[in-house]
Amino acid sequence: MSFDLVIFDCDGVLVDSEVISCRAHAETLTRHGFPITPDGVLKRFLGVSDREARRIVESEIGRALPETFEAEVKHATLSFYADDLSAIAHVGEAIAALGLPKCVASSGTPEKIHHGLTCAGLYDQLAPHIFSATQVKRGKPAPDLFLFAAAQMGATPARCVVIEDSVAGVTGARAAGMTVLGFYGGSHCTAEHEGMLRQAGAAVTFADMRKLPDLIARVGATASAD
Repeated sequence: MSFDLVIFDCDGVLVDSEVISCRAHAETLTRHGFPITPDGVLKRFLGVSDREARRIVESEIGRALPETFEAEVKHATLSFYADDLSAIAHVGEAIAALGLPKCVASSGTPEKIHHGLTCAGLYDQLAPHIFSATQVKRGKPAPDLFLFAAAQMGATPARCVVIEDSVAGVTGARAAGMTVLGFYGGSHCTAEHEGMLRQAGAAVTFADMRKLPDLIARVGATASAD
């Protein structure tokens, strides 16, 4: 096997949270003069760090969002998590079956990641190797977070495989020189999602986490042969 490290995105890969997160962002943005639906948030900002999404919104409305904006989004998100969040189907078993070091590299804040993984019952399987875009200068689609995660784990980027559900995430991981498997099994994924991930550079795409261990082995063996 050619891989030394598996890097998981969090939202939409480990926890089925993208719909919840988009709802929280849409309600808060609309309240502050940027009318948008949850579907609009999904299409425009999936995988993009909160910092970068805020920069884009502020540029378009021509003013700064209030200092309380992040806190308002976080409060709404965490309150929705308590009632609606679940793990991606079969991801716990897939993680347990992987015989490789693993970590999380997410655009979310550390508190959001911790809360989401805890609510979904996955935190103990992945802690303490959990990294956030708040720890780097640039979030996805830049490669910074993936390179940071690999460095913290002592892995060479070319020997890392990333599990991502967003174009921004695939783009960032590919820019870091990593192999990407595109996951389109979250409740937020549309019929076009698989093709978008492939076009962004995913080596393979899949919608069932039960396939993940074999996919990593197969793609790794192919990379070794090359």
